[in-house]
Amino acid sequence: MAAVPPVANLLAFEAVARRRSFALAAAELHLTASAVSHQITKLEAQLGVRLFERSAHGVRLSQAGELYLARVAGALTALVAATEDLKQGVGNSLYVHSAPSLASLWLMPRLHGFAQAHPDISLNLSAAHTHSDFGLGQADVDIRYGVPQWPDLEVEPLFEEPVLPLASPAFIREHRLKRVEQLLDVPLVQSNVSIVQWSDWFRAFSDKRAPERFAVRFDRAQMSLDAATQGLGVALESAINAGGHLADGKLRPVFGFDKALKVKAHFAVYPARHARRPAVVAFLAWLHSEASRTRIVRGPSPRSAR
Repeated sequence: MAAVPPVANLLAFEAVARRRSFALAAAELHLTASAVSHQITKLEAQLGVRLFERSAHGVRLSQAGELYLARVAGALTALVAATEDLKQGVGNSLYVHSAPSLASLWLMPRLHGFAQAHPDISLNLSAAHTHSDFGLGQADVDIRYGVPQWPDLEVEPLFEEPVLPLASPAFIREHRLKRVEQLLDVPLVQSNVSIVQWSDWFRAFSDKRAPERFAVRFDRAQMSLDAATQGLGVALESAINAGGHLADGKLRPVFGFDKALKVKAHFAVYPARHARRPAVVAFLAWLHSEASRTRIVRGPSPRSAR
């Protein structure tokens, strides 16, 4: 194995990168600023690159530092968590990483069931658009969103989800939405990370082209759905993620579920070696059970909404 820099130097690097200050990092680590600076200098010498750009205005990561932080931050977090677990006597930890919107809108409301069924497992959940790096030990299971192109990993689809135009009842009434072509005359909400874009939907259900400009754009489904509930426009989102909004009547399908594109976009992903871990086996079984029991909330019909 190649030489790994001392952990103390890596912790100093992460603290300075996060706090953007040697003094603040030093206070956090209970060291002097000169000691932290010395650790960074040693790390840069070992790596052969400059990790920070220093100026009279402060310190910021260099391009190489940004790349290095993206790779080592998760590993340091995992190392710290494992150490804390060991110190506190936690011997059965599970680290799950998830796409953000599914984590907050679908996974979180169900986690109490997993906790009750497996009180011996200490669950650690993180969420981000970036995928977990299994090589760095960042997660045991990653719930990913997107097109499944992850070689050398086990990939298990969770469910098929309909993606369709959704809007608040008031918005639908105000604009008297009945025909697909009317969407060209109302504000549309753009979800930048969705694998189903408005252009895909218009190709499937209209001979018109999707607009190129949108009222608002977001980088996660939860914000797009929230924007639609506030009457900012029509969102093109998954009925799985929108289940809570549909159930409480804050959103309704604009044209019903006949105008939905069905996709498999969320996957449980993990290295084959992780399948031998009892906590992973338990979580995957529970996850698939919850996915199979998930029912699409259809809400009131478009006719009754008007």
